[in-house]
Amino acid sequence: MSDAPKSHGRLSIRPSIKPRELMAEPQVLGAWTARIITLFPEAFPGILGLSLTGKALAQGLWNLETIPLRDFGAGRHRNVDDTPAGGGAGMVIRADVMDAALRHAAGNRPLPVIYMSPRGKPLTQARARALAEGPGVSLICGRFEGVDQRVLDAHDVEEISIGDYVLTGGEIAAQVLIDATVRLIPRVLGNQDSLAEESFSIGNRGLLEAPQFTKPALWDGREIPPVLLGGNHAAIADWRAREAERLTKQRRPDLWRAYQDGMDPAKDRQRSGASDQSRNHREHDKDPQR
Repeated sequence: MSDAPKSHGRLSIRPSIKPRELMAEPQVLGAWTARIITLFPEAFPGILGLSLTGKALAQGLWNLETIPLRDFGAGRHRNVDDTPAGGGAGMVIRADVMDAALRHAAGNRPLPVIYMSPRGKPLTQARARALAEGPGVSLICGRFEGVDQRVLDAHDVEEISIGDYVLTGGEIAAQVLIDATVRLIPRVLGNQDSLAEESFSIGNRGLLEAPQFTKPALWDGREIPPVLLGGNHAAIADWRAREAERLTKQRRPDLWRAYQDGMDPAKDRQRSGASDQSRNHREHDKDPQR
C-alpha cells in the first residue's frame, strides 16, 4: 500500500458506486486533482507513480482519481459502446454511458473536462502552466473510434492532442498531460529554478533549451565548450541564449517565427509562447471543431 501523507489537513470524501480499492491513493482536500475516466484504471498511476511525480503524489501535493467507465455501462453486460451511426468500422463510446461517468466525476468539486483526442488543439507548455494554476482536470481516455459527439458538446469538453498520430487509447496521452502539468505545481520539483531555462519556458523566451553538458570534460574526443568551464556567468548566459536561438531556428522554424513576431510590439506576443504568466489566466479559446 502506498504511504499516506502524514499531515495535509482533512482528506476529502467522495461517494463511490463500489467500495474504494485498498490500493487507491488518499485524496487530499484542496490539492490539484487529476480525475481519469478510463476503461483501464489499472494503467494508473503507471509512470506517474515513479520519480518526482510519484513522490509528490505520496506527499499529497496532487491527487489522482480513476473512474472506471465500465461501472457506468448499460445493461447486464455493462456495455459502453455501440456501432457508429451512419455505418463504418469500429465502435463508439455511448453518450449516456459517458454522461453518467462525467456526472459522477464532477461530484462536489467540478473540474474542467478534457478529452485526449488527435483532433484536439496541441498540448503546449503554456496550456500546462494554465492547468497547473487551476484546481485540476477531469480527463476522458477514449477508446475504439472515439466518443459520441453529443456528450462532448453537452459537457463543453475541451479536446487536446499530444501529437499528430493515433494511439490505441487515451491513457498514455492522459499521463503525458498530467506529467507536464504536475511538474509545474510548486514543491513538486526539488529545484524550481530548473523550470526557468528549459524549452518553451518564459525564462527561455519560449525557445528550445540550449545543449547541456557534464563530467567528464573530455569524452570520446569531444570537449565541453570552454565557455561553460570558464566561470564567467555572463558569458555562459550569453552562450546559452545564442545556442537556444540557433537550435530553435534550425529545428523549430515555427517557434522561431513566433519568437521574431513577439519581438515586434505591434504583433501579438502571446504567439511567441514567452508572455508573462498573467496572460495564462484568460479563458482558453474553444476548439472550433466542436
